[in-house]
Amino acid sequence: MTTDTALDTSDARIHRALASPARARLLELLEQRTHDVAELADHLDLHVNTVRGHLKVLEDARLIRSSPEQRHGPGRPRLTYTAVEPSTPRTDPGYRLLAEMFVGFVGRELDEPERRARQLGSAWGRYLVDTPPPSADIDSDAAIQQVVELLERLGFDPSLQTEADGRVCVRLRRCPFLEVAREHPDVVCSVHLGLMRGAFEGLGADVEVSDLIPFSDAASCIGHLEARE
Repeated sequence: MTTDTALDTSDARIHRALASPARARLLELLEQRTHDVAELADHLDLHVNTVRGHLKVLEDARLIRSSPEQRHGPGRPRLTYTAVEPSTPRTDPGYRLLAEMFVGFVGRELDEPERRARQLGSAWGRYLVDTPPPSADIDSDAAIQQVVELLERLGFDPSLQTEADGRVCVRLRRCPFLEVAREHPDVVCSVHLGLMRGAFEGLGADVEVSDLIPFSDAASCIGHLEARE
């Protein structure tokens, strides 16, 4: 029997694997056809050892599988990779039920639910980005791009915009938990705010999300960006 802990670990590995733009691109290529390491490295203009590291993360998350190429001549067969079809669609109604149970518990049972929800989102935001090594600096534009790509993979359909007052913002044009968010915006939107803040913190960026305005219009939310003090 598969335990809840095993399911949680599997889901975390998937999110972590897809948080990297390079791994997301690798998976996209492997969904189109089978490739070997050299071909993938050529497509992404990366060193083959870097690609091998990304492939291991994808394989550990069970998003891809490897197998030796069948050949009849001499020499060691090359290892090829292909994408694995997902077994559980993310549109499964069980995900919405789980979300409703979660936000209901946080809202009723925890003190300061909005703060606790932001803390949870922040922890996951730091986890889901590729934290740069201590010797590396990442500029604000690159950090913003990475966070936008993360939000895209998580289903928020984000876009960068500049408002009339000159402030830069991220517009989230789709909420993966819209129905639940409308009923519990204090918890769900706090998780999303924490997620973005944690992602920027994990990247060590000189930029942060000052606030998140839920349902700023009929279909989207807005997170304002500003320089970190």
